[in-house]
Amino acid sequence: MEKRKSSKLLWHGKAFDFNEKVIILPNGKRTVAGVIEHPGSSAIVPVREDGSVVMIEQYRPAIRDSVWEIPAGTMDPGEDPLTCAKRELQEGSGFAGNRFQKVGEIWVAPGYSTECIHLFLATELTPWESHLDEDEFLSVHFFPFFRVVEMVERNEIKDAMTMIAIQMAYPAWKNMRRPNP
Repeated sequence: MEKRKSSKLLWHGKAFDFNEKVIILPNGKRTVAGVIEHPGSSAIVPVREDGSVVMIEQYRPAIRDSVWEIPAGTMDPGEDPLTCAKRELQEGSGFAGNRFQKVGEIWVAPGYSTECIHLFLATELTPWESHLDEDEFLSVHFFPFFRVVEMVERNEIKDAMTMIAIQMAYPAWKNMRRPNP
């Protein structure tokens, strides 16, 4: 395990900080690393009673294009992943979930970021008033789950978080729908 020797804040942002860290590696050598310090996120695969997935088509300024995504967002300081998932689902999709199942966690880019995204499957959805931030431009769409899986396979969905969440949530959702013997 590496030991942190020092840290210098280079940039402070709304969702994350960028630090320069002097680190002592497991072999005793010293290195300098640029690290994005992120509080973590939650992402939700919301599935309606009819088996359709609530997908978001959102404009992303960094790529100057719209992408297919699932609802997701950054955790507030001290917030647990499930609370964040419930909040983000309501704010961005216009639905509240009554049943949540955690399907995994992923590191966004462990070479330079501390961000861990907690992935959830949400079912038993009810309509809810959405609350978008002023810089959010999105539209909500519904696709059968099998179609969303095909969109991943055909590279129509290019957002890595969404691709992985769909692949992890689909077996959990299929298993949930099987009748108990």
